[in-house]
Order: sequence, then structure tokens, then C-alpha cells
Amino acid sequence: MSNDVFSISTETSARFGGSVPILAASVLWGTTGTASSMAPAGAPAVSIGSAGLVLGGAMLFLAGYWKPLRENAVAARSYTRREWRLLLLGAVAVAGYPVTFYPAVARTGVAVATVVALCSAPVFAGALAWAAGRSRPSPWWVIATSVAVFGCVALVLGPQLTGGGASVDLLGLSLAATGGFAYAVYSLVGGELITRGHRSGSVIGVMFGAAGLFVLPVVLCTDTSWLTTGRGMAVTVHLAVFTTFLAYRLFGYGLRHTTVAVATTLTLAEPAVAAVLGVTVVGERLPFVSWCGLAVLASGLVLLSLSPKAR
Repeated sequence: MSNDVFSISTETSARFGGSVPILAASVLWGTTGTASSMAPAGAPAVSIGSAGLVLGGAMLFLAGYWKPLRENAVAARSYTRREWRLLLLGAVAVAGYPVTFYPAVARTGVAVATVVALCSAPVFAGALAWAAGRSRPSPWWVIATSVAVFGCVALVLGPQLTGGGASVDLLGLSLAATGGFAYAVYSLVGGELITRGHRSGSVIGVMFGAAGLFVLPVVLCTDTSWLTTGRGMAVTVHLAVFTTFLAYRLFGYGLRHTTVAVATTLTLAEPAVAAVLGVTVVGERLPFVSWCGLAVLASGLVLLSLSPKAR
């Protein structure tokens, strides 16, 4: 009897050890829109996201390499030349997300950009993993992801679906899809290196630390006067500490216990959190279609969390 209980406990821990941290990271990411909306008027959107990445990336790097210099040198030598190239690719992808997603938000609005970026990310992740020969998407993942994506679309686009059509900005849509592709790429790179036995803190720290350096010129070349205000500093600290540092520490840990395809689908919880915050904090109103989408999205995420691939 005790062995059965231990077996069930181990299975439950393995199954939810990846889902829970990633869902927790999604909750933190869901605060991004609300926090960004509190930035001083006139602050460039790309500068807001990049500033958070610069500070948050530095924090992730320091946290991943807090050990003495000698131990860090040994950790650095544990990466092969090919793995260093993967880290560079991951860093470029991380840097590419804020410089594509935030301009997409400016062109298409938060709703459309969020749907295109977040809903395309799990599709890209599944396709890239399959193309790389790592894994073929399971029928369970396809069903759960389709349900979650459908719910996400209904949730985020509910106000526009019930209030009339919106103009389509092809450049904005392309930028949002590029952001989703970048997210899928650095998730796959991180998952691959973590699976090979490298510490998640080290992998995430290197990628985000380097990405922070890559986007630093973006911050410096735009209007930085908003950073000197109290609100500007508060928004930057929130984005750096909560939506970058804590969120990606949790995400890196979750990647140890689940596949990247499952992880990117679980992050569809982000727009659900953002929608709830919009109602409770900002005072927005959601139509019935959006509430139905929220329920469908939640059911898709629960279905995915219970799948064998979520272990």
C-alpha cells in the first residue's frame, strides 16, 4: 500500500512539477500589460520592454552565476562549442521578442498582437521540435492546444468580435508572429540545453544576460526621460523583477519537467490573467464571448496539464 501511495505521489509530482511553475510564470507575465499601461505618457513601447529586459537580464545572469569565479569557469567549460552557438541563438531570439512584439502592440493593439504572438508560439514550438526530430506532437497535445488557442482567441478578441470589425495591419501581424516565433525558438534552445544537464539558472542567465546587452542600444537610442520619473522606474523594476527575473526562473525550472511544446501552450494562461487584471484593476469590461473563451481556455490548459506529455 505504501509503495502505491509513493508511486502516485511521484507521478503527481512529475506531472505537475513542470505545469505549476510555468503557470505561475504565466501569471507574472499576465501583469505586463497592466504594468506597462502605467508608464508615463509618451514612453516608447519598445523602450519600455527593452528596459525591463536589460535590468531583468542582468539579474538573471547574476543569479545564474553567483558562485565563485572558479566554479563559474568550470560551468562555462561544460558547454560545447555547438552549445555556445545555441546560447547565442537563444539570446538573439530573446532580444528579438520585445523589439517585435511591442511595436506590434502599437500597430495592431494589445488584443490582436497578444493573440497572434501567444497563439502562434506553441504551434511554432511544436513544428520546430518535430522538424528537429526531437518529438512528434501527440494527439492529446494537438487537441488540448487547439482548445486553448480557440479559447484564447475568443477571450482576447471578444470585444472586437462583438463590437464590429477592426482594420488589419499586415506589418503589425507579421511583427507579432515574429515575436511568437522568437519566443518558441528561445524556449526550445533553453529546453534543449536544460535537458542536456545544464543548470536552468545558468542557461536562462546567459541567454537573458546577453539579450539585455543586445537591446541596450534600443533603450539608449530612444527617449529615456520617462525612466527618470517615479512611475517610469516603478514600471521598469516591476517588469525586470517580476515578469523577467522571477517569471523566467520559474519557466526555466518548469522546462526541466515538461516538453517545450506543452510549456508554450501552458503560457496561454497569460492573456487570461491579463484579462482578469484588466477587469479588476483597470476597470475594463468583457463581453459574454470573452468569458466563454476564458472558460474554454482554462479547460484546454487543464486538459494539457493532465496529459502524459506534461510529465
